[in-house]
Amino acid sequence: MIEILSLSNLISLSIGFLTIIFIIYKHIKNRAKQNRKVFFEKLNISNHNLRPIILGFFHPYCNAGGGGERVLWTAIRSIQKKYQNVICVVYTGDTDATKDVILEKVMLRFRIKLDPESLFFVFLNKRNWVEDDRYPRFTLLGQSLGSTVLGFEALKKLTPDFYFDTMGYAFTYPLAKRIFGCKVGAYVHYPTISSDMLSKVQEMRPGFNNDQIITKSRILSTGKIMCGFKKQFSKSNIFEFVKTYLCIINRYYRMFAYLYSLAGSFADVVMVNSTWTKGHIDHLWGVNSKIVYPPCDTTSLTKLPLEGRQRIITSVAQFRPEKDHQLQLQSLSCLLSNYPNFRQGSEKVELILIGGSRNKSDEDRIQKLKEQCKQLNIEDNVIFEINASFEKLADWLSKSKIGLHTMWNEHFGIGVVEYMAAGLIPVAHNSGGPKMDIVIPYNDNVTGYLASTPEEFAIKLANVFSLSEEEYNNMQTNARESVTGKFSEEYLL
Repeated sequence: MIEILSLSNLISLSIGFLTIIFIIYKHIKNRAKQNRKVFFEKLNISNHNLRPIILGFFHPYCNAGGGGERVLWTAIRSIQKKYQNVICVVYTGDTDATKDVILEKVMLRFRIKLDPESLFFVFLNKRNWVEDDRYPRFTLLGQSLGSTVLGFEALKKLTPDFYFDTMGYAFTYPLAKRIFGCKVGAYVHYPTISSDMLSKVQEMRPGFNNDQIITKSRILSTGKIMCGFKKQFSKSNIFEFVKTYLCIINRYYRMFAYLYSLAGSFADVVMVNSTWTKGHIDHLWGVNSKIVYPPCDTTSLTKLPLEGRQRIITSVAQFRPEKDHQLQLQSLSCLLSNYPNFRQGSEKVELILIGGSRNKSDEDRIQKLKEQCKQLNIEDNVIFEINASFEKLADWLSKSKIGLHTMWNEHFGIGVVEYMAAGLIPVAHNSGGPKMDIVIPYNDNVTGYLASTPEEFAIKLANVFSLSEEEYNNMQTNARESVTGKFSEEYLL
């Protein structure tokens, strides 16, 4: 009798739970439907047959002013020119800016003019759920799960017909497709997890989302603490702890890779920005993605003169951890140590760091970089240009000789393309998009240099400064021709 009652109670509880889930689901759908109705009413559109298609772009940092944002705004401009019955909606967490302010910045930074009549913004209040400083440990998983909270807020406020993720938040795809009934598209700049990252953990190499707690001496300190409470500390204890800890971390990454693959499989259309990204996404998601190179402003940059270049190294990159500005400073320090005459006088070399600062984390990071300049004794050779205008950026590009890019496994590298179009010789990290798609031979001649370590970067930088004027001009011309057309904005227009 007890077993029967228990089974009966279990069935009742299950039915009750499913009923609650169904009620919540219907409430969400009805609320989303009502929000769409209100949206169309504001547009003075009541006839369902005449309603335009809503194309929603999930881009929480749309006002950041980086390469990913150029892709977003160029895509929207292209859609506005080709399709009159499409309304573009951008979901963003930039609550400190208005629509007019954002569009003004787009024009100022990228020279992209958008039609405000067919472009709307849905401002989100829960962007802190995807901030990296919210998750000091298990950052990837935390940000990915947090993105579902932000995605739910976006889709609940306004459900589009097509949901397009342009920042890599794959964990929002099941939500958009199964709960809100959207078609899902993805433009992947960078896979959240990759086999390279897994091998990086196994090889105990530090990185921007592989905290140095598992790669340097702190792991030994932690091991000593963990192993020393109840028994005498020994090398064997530390070894066992390290082995166990790395095993756990490796399993965590592999579990995350599985969840990431599962989420990605919900996408109906997948586009990627490079050969490197395609290889990883196709493998992880089981798709045949299409390579669509990010549109780069090669047209205006090719108008910059090739002559009159100064001994300036320019770096254009947002002040994010993965851009590895520390490696740039270390490389410059190594260069100045090898060539003391580069510190001042007629042969003085300067490094210009141009990038956007999005939040307090970026501001703190910039301050640490300035402190590192003092520690390395290179502060007189480094200039910071924070949130520079397009005019200021173009001015530096027109004067500089070298374009520096140090991100490991950069998914594509718009900045590198812009260097080459502007007449700079690129010195980029020997990995990812720069290695496979951009800094490659053209007309059987080199277009730039690749490096990995501070010492290698220093050597390549010195190589450029040692070129004769004729050799430098030939490489400039070859590099510019190699990117013109192939990576321009015209093919999307």
